[in-house]
Amino acid sequence: MNLRIDSLFSTRRLGLVLTLALGLVAGPALAQTRTELRIGYQKYGTLTILKARGDLEKRLAPQGVDVKWTEFPAGPQLLEGLNVGSIDFGTVGEAPPIFAQAAGADLVYVANQPPAPAGEAIVVAKDSPIRSVAELKGKKVALNKGSNVHYLLVKALEKAGVKYSEIQTVFLAPADARAAFERGSVDAWIIWDPFLAAAEKQLGARVLADGKGLVANHQFYLASRPYADKQPQVIRAIVEELAKLDRWAEGNSREVAAFLAPQIGLDVGVAEVAAGRFAYGIVPITPAVAAQQQKIADAFFELKLIPKAIRISDALPASLKTASTP
Repeated sequence: MNLRIDSLFSTRRLGLVLTLALGLVAGPALAQTRTELRIGYQKYGTLTILKARGDLEKRLAPQGVDVKWTEFPAGPQLLEGLNVGSIDFGTVGEAPPIFAQAAGADLVYVANQPPAPAGEAIVVAKDSPIRSVAELKGKKVALNKGSNVHYLLVKALEKAGVKYSEIQTVFLAPADARAAFERGSVDAWIIWDPFLAAAEKQLGARVLADGKGLVANHQFYLASRPYADKQPQVIRAIVEELAKLDRWAEGNSREVAAFLAPQIGLDVGVAEVAAGRFAYGIVPITPAVAAQQQKIADAFFELKLIPKAIRISDALPASLKTASTP
């Protein structure tokens, strides 16, 4: 009898040990099946709202994908993160992908928002004597090098008959540029929303010229090509969730502003101005938009702003790779 009881207890103990052992082995194995999507974002656009709402996390969780968000001050810094492998996906303006591609980044254009030319501008202080872009000749102009506003500067000077070499460019990130602008250390500042809206509302900054009639000011969504090739279903999910948000946001700028303001650290009034100038309606990258990007790339190369000529077609999805020519 005692022998049978001891045998029973031994069997139970063995079962418990095996269960614990299998649990310890299975735990890490299951954990390893999860993957991480690393997204870079800036203080504008529906990607910021998507982060705050958590819709993408809910969409991807059943697929075993966790989402990590990293904020960047501007597009060039964001794409540097993509280039060195610290993020997989992000959103920037027109110029950053061109600078990044020229630097060897293995990126791919995924989608873009419609043109939003009023969402970036050249501004001066409210009491500045400068009244036109032509009067920037010989003046100090602050901008974030390689950002979407870089092309606005090129086109605005061209229209005004001023050579790019005839102004003094001061390359500063948005926060530092604003400080320099407030101190009067620079004569003009070229900036995008929501920083533009904040400068207008809080500093009384006066617009010399915005992008209307000069540039399209597309917002692009880009991915690391290795990630996009490996996880196309994740990229598709991001675009679909952004499209849902765009449909909601297009006619609800006040609601967007109320939601966005605490995310970007600005008051609702500033957020509403910026949201009202944003263009909603994400679409896949097209040959026509790629051709516009090629014109920007060619202009930057002619001005020696990038070290080599590039082909935008090299950074297009496989289905469009032959649609854009240099």
